[in-house]
Amino acid sequence: MTGAVNQQERPDAEQWVVGFVDGEGCFSISVVRNHGCRFGWQVQHEFAVTQAASSRPALEVLIEVFGCGRIVEQYRPLDHRQVLLRFSEKRRSEMVDRVVPFFEANPLRTAKRADFERFAQVLQMMEAGVHRSEDGLRSIAAITQQMNRRQRSRYLESSEAIRQPSHVR
Repeated sequence: MTGAVNQQERPDAEQWVVGFVDGEGCFSISVVRNHGCRFGWQVQHEFAVTQAASSRPALEVLIEVFGCGRIVEQYRPLDHRQVLLRFSEKRRSEMVDRVVPFFEANPLRTAKRADFERFAQVLQMMEAGVHRSEDGLRSIAAITQQMNRRQRSRYLESSEAIRQPSHVR
């Protein structure tokens, strides 16, 4: 791996990852429209870190430490000539088996810790199958509103959810 530092050369890699993710990482859960799903909505989850292309070695360290994820290219929204790289893990099994245990053993130190805790809570709920019911989707959507940008969930504003009795919301 070009430019990456292995665990043996840098025994403090875990704490470096904690600091890096505290500053640059994102734990996201979204409830999005998907007509192919039972209730017409799907829960999507991702752990991601985005950097300029010149910082690829830092993202490679994440792959090394977590043993999962991939690096994908994208472009800056306002400057399509500048390449960004994104470490991304979307597979629930990898997040449950690798990412969540890592951050439970090596806690984040900023406000991002609360987002991680909600992220881990939703993954645990999904592992239990909670997302397979309308009430479960509503519970997950309510948790997502407290994460990251704190925007109202589109699921909670949908006509399906609005028609539900208020004691269920």
